[in-house]
Amino acid sequence: MMCDLDHLQVREAATLMHTYARQPAAFVRGEGAWLYDGDGQAYLDGLSGLAVTGLGHAHPAVTEAVAHQAATLMHTSNLYYTHRQIELAEGLANTFGWSDARTFFCNSGAEANEAAIKLARLHGTRRTDGAVGVVALTGSFHGRTLGALRLTGNPAKHRPFEPLGDWVTHVGYDDDAALEAAVDDQTSAVLVEVVQGEGGVRPVPPDVLRAARAACDRVGALLIVDEVQTGLGRLGSWYGWQSALDGDPVRPDVVCLAKGLANGLPIGAIVAHGEAAKVFEPGDHATTFGGGPVVCAAALAVLGVIERDGLVARAAQLGDHFVAAFDALADGHPLIAGHRGRGLLQAVTLTRPVAPTVVAAALDHGLIVNAVAADAVRFAPPLILSDAELEQLLERFAAALTTVEQEAS
Repeated sequence: MMCDLDHLQVREAATLMHTYARQPAAFVRGEGAWLYDGDGQAYLDGLSGLAVTGLGHAHPAVTEAVAHQAATLMHTSNLYYTHRQIELAEGLANTFGWSDARTFFCNSGAEANEAAIKLARLHGTRRTDGAVGVVALTGSFHGRTLGALRLTGNPAKHRPFEPLGDWVTHVGYDDDAALEAAVDDQTSAVLVEVVQGEGGVRPVPPDVLRAARAACDRVGALLIVDEVQTGLGRLGSWYGWQSALDGDPVRPDVVCLAKGLANGLPIGAIVAHGEAAKVFEPGDHATTFGGGPVVCAAALAVLGVIERDGLVARAAQLGDHFVAAFDALADGHPLIAGHRGRGLLQAVTLTRPVAPTVVAAALDHGLIVNAVAADAVRFAPPLILSDAELEQLLERFAAALTTVEQEAS
């Protein structure tokens, strides 16, 4: 495998732009919660391709849906009606419980956030001349296209591409008073994540979510929730906003989706209701590939399996197991400082900034996780993870921690 990996690394360096710091592994096959390299070495996937493959790899329902649709109709453009796109919009409306939901399909999470902000700005300027401002949170991540990058609450990611404009105000992710003060009649939207995934798997406090809703209602702005990483059951509810406040949800106007929707095929969506659902008119926004028949067929299969197999409740159950296991693991590992997250989006925080070293050791032990911060390791395993696989995941992670401790002593 190493010879093959070395060869791939040489070829990649010669042909691909150097935008990724890749891990030293090359996978050729996946099945369920497992990935396999060219030598047949198995790796337990504790990351799901960054919270994407919620049904695991090569799920038969998705495979069948994609193969059938690809053999029937792959593309027409959005100049015409297609059955799968409308069926998927209907299916998403059911998961939200919004009878007046309308959806726009695109190809990624960044595109979904861009579409949502265009919608909000259009809505804002119809209400008040110049109401194009957006309030977002520090530590947030909303994508790498220029608009989504400006929304992202990480100045280090802005600097190489500035100036990006001054239409976004960032406030502390845990500061409800600052959020309330930042929203005025020039604000078109407040954009939040329920759990900041790339920001270190940090749940946003309930008071901030409540303040966001109240501030939007005060000025007529839209509350947008970025559920690109947290949607589709990952947090133990269909969407994180539904369970963030223990049965008293703060209901958004617009929700952005992507990663887990088609189990690995590129799709994004914004789902809106109420007045927000009526903002766009023909010509206001568009996409060539968004909502094509094949990706919509895959997403319909994903929704069907999640519902059929009770995977939303299963994610909540597995999340509880993770919390209990991390508590127990912390007693025997001085590297563990704590943990945070919800459902099947969790992070273990470390007492030292050695997360990349722990991730490398985990890979050596056949476990895929990633360093979401210098002192935090992220876990986002598939929703189909079995109890036995959860135990293996924890054992391999414990072994990785022990390896790092021994090498440091």
